[in-house]
Amino acid sequence: MEDSLQAKETPRLKLNYKRTALIGFAFFGILLLWQVYDSWCPTFLTDIFAQTIYGMTSAELKAADEAKILEVQWIVGIIMAADNLAALILLPIFGNLSDKTKTPIGKRMPYILIGTLVSAIAFPFIPLLFHLQNVVGMVVMMAIVLLFMMMYRNPAVSLMPDITPKPLRAKANGIINIMGYFGGAFATVLGLGGLALSNYINSTDRAGMLWVIETPFLVASLLMVVSALVLFFTIKENKLAEELKDELEEGEKEAAVADKLDDDKPMSKANRIMLFAILGAEFLWFMADNGIGTYIGNFVIYYLKAKSSGTMLLTIVGGVASVGGFAIAGFIADKIGRKWTITLGLGITILGMIIMCLFVRPTGILKEGAANGEFTIPMLIYVVWLFKGFGMALVHNCSFPMVVELSTGKTIGKFTGFYYAASMSAQTITPILLGLIFMKSQVWIALPIYAVILYALACVVFGILVKNIKAKKVENVKGLEALGGDD
Repeated sequence: MEDSLQAKETPRLKLNYKRTALIGFAFFGILLLWQVYDSWCPTFLTDIFAQTIYGMTSAELKAADEAKILEVQWIVGIIMAADNLAALILLPIFGNLSDKTKTPIGKRMPYILIGTLVSAIAFPFIPLLFHLQNVVGMVVMMAIVLLFMMMYRNPAVSLMPDITPKPLRAKANGIINIMGYFGGAFATVLGLGGLALSNYINSTDRAGMLWVIETPFLVASLLMVVSALVLFFTIKENKLAEELKDELEEGEKEAAVADKLDDDKPMSKANRIMLFAILGAEFLWFMADNGIGTYIGNFVIYYLKAKSSGTMLLTIVGGVASVGGFAIAGFIADKIGRKWTITLGLGITILGMIIMCLFVRPTGILKEGAANGEFTIPMLIYVVWLFKGFGMALVHNCSFPMVVELSTGKTIGKFTGFYYAASMSAQTITPILLGLIFMKSQVWIALPIYAVILYALACVVFGILVKNIKAKKVENVKGLEALGGDD
């Protein structure tokens, strides 16, 4: 009778899909800004340094001496890496600070609101200063945006595990990532048609074309503010933390960790080894992933000699595949565990990159009506991006929950900081390293080769050193109950 009574009193763990989707608005704003930033800023930098060093636009330099475009990538890599170095330092700081913050609107929300506001104001100045050929001003504005996005990013990502029991976090992470990809989709659509970056880059008279590069940044800023306001008015941190206290405690008992966690005791050796192994593998796959993300726009424009809208279409294809991956990753992890879900994702991604290494080349077929003899983009690269999008969705969906699984309720922001320290250190090194490889090798195909090697190393580290500990199965709410309130 006593056991029966205890079972009835045990809180039923449930994933509230409506609330999780609303938390996803934080990630919507993050990926929205990141997609615009990563798609446009490396090309801005390539063009502005081509003019500063060689006195020609990047389009003119490509026609005159294509090798010099590859040489400029090293400088582009240094600038992109400098931003990531700041993030490496700041993300753990803001994670720790938000863990210890107490305000009437919660511990994460003040950082989210301030970070969003300042980033949204500064972001549209990047293309304006590029248009005015102000190198210093543009780089300073990029730094300001990145600084305040770091204030926003760690607390925003920590918000999900704050109010989600541990066994449910893989599914919850899938939902917020899908919301994030909707943000990326908004940004991507802006790079199509009349707003294609190559229209501006290839133009011989840019005087009246500021709107082409300014519009995506203005829209991104507006949508970032809207997403933060939606989050603020719908997610009441302090109230939810109190209401979900019992569920979060139950989730701690069912955590997929080697040894039980305790706020008052140091991390066990087994848990520490697992944490370092996850972070080490994460470092390697982010080295690959960010290398591709940083240079794919230039790869399409300067190697495949295709219209920049080709990069945007790649992003859409990859995004659709990613949404599919995020939608089912939690269910796959329930069946085979998070370790093997991540390993599967890395394997799929490696296959896609091998295809890119062996078969993706300029088509040599002129695109009808395209300016400056641009080629059609090879169709096989879309297949590569389907593999990459789906595979890395499985990886990203399960890796963050595995890191915060090893935290306690008081250290979620700190462990989120560890996760981002690994990713940002990779993103600090990889643009410079890959830029040097381009400069020395003088071949663009170094990009997928570099990625294959690093993804494969990540797969080996993760497969050998990380244990596959499956969380206890929980009964999720279904149907309309899953979309209801929090009571």
